Amino acid sequence: MRGSARESQGSRESQDGRESYLVGLIGSGVGPSLSPALHQREADRHGLRYLYRTIDIDPLGLGPDGVGRLVRAAAALGFDGLNITHPCKQAVIEHLDGLSEDAAQLGAVNTVVFGEDGRAIGHNTDWSGFARSFARGLPDAPTGEVVLLGAGGAGAAVAHALLTVGADRLTLADTDQERAEALAEALAGRFGATRVRTVAPDGLPAAVGGADGLVHATPTGMAAHPGLPLPAELLRRDLWVAEVVYRPLRTALLTAARAAGCRTLDGGGMAVFQAADAFRLFTGREPDAERMLADLSDLLKLPAGG
Repeated sequence: MRGSARESQGSRESQDGRESYLVGLIGSGVGPSLSPALHQREADRHGLRYLYRTIDIDPLGLGPDGVGRLVRAAAALGFDGLNITHPCKQAVIEHLDGLSEDAAQLGAVNTVVFGEDGRAIGHNTDWSGFARSFARGLPDAPTGEVVLLGAGGAGAAVAHALLTVGADRLTLADTDQERAEALAEALAGRFGATRVRTVAPDGLPAAVGGADGLVHATPTGMAAHPGLPLPAELLRRDLWVAEVVYRPLRTALLTAARAAGCRTLDGGGMAVFQAADAFRLFTGREPDAERMLADLSDLLKLPAGG
């Protein structure tokens, strides 16, 4: 990434004298994302000129491996930073010049900042976003045994967050068993082998049956991936259920969980808190996360895609 044609960060101004930022979001099916509006509303309150563009790999005919080409193009076009979402959070790493400590530990990146020297540095604000959302939305939830569905980029961040906030034992389940085992091994190296294990699909009912909580971190439930990630009959009243999907805010999983009497946490808080942390990295300004939560509620009243 060195040598990209970029202007000096922090000193670039628009014609009206305001600080100017150009950022974007790379991923699959990102058209309905509310990240642009969340960032731009907060930027307006800081008096910044802030342009946030979505870059959808699907109409471009690109898979996750195409993220490197897009990152290089963004650097050459003078972007200040990028958010990275499914399915590119892990694929993007090999195309960056460096990683923050958190991103290196997690093996997943959701935020890229282009420095004045043209270097692209990857960060992860997903894990801190989930941790803050969990503490806010389920402050007294028991965390002795937690099951996590999904071992991809979002799953890696959520797993790190759960173990950081004090989950005694985390059980990972993924349709790709090798991916789940690789994540478990990485987590065991940081948090201890006794605190993490994997379970095959046929062992999921028993794992959920003995769990205090369930966290879902796969794309299932998004508008483009409707459905339930597990049988609804596995949900029970004394199980709390947390979701990372926020569009729609009330996924099929949360609907089924509430019908079963579970305490639930939607994906809105994680979406806002990770966005706030990314905004800070892009601009150096301190965002008001509570104000951004109100923005999300307001934006979700708009028609899909608005």
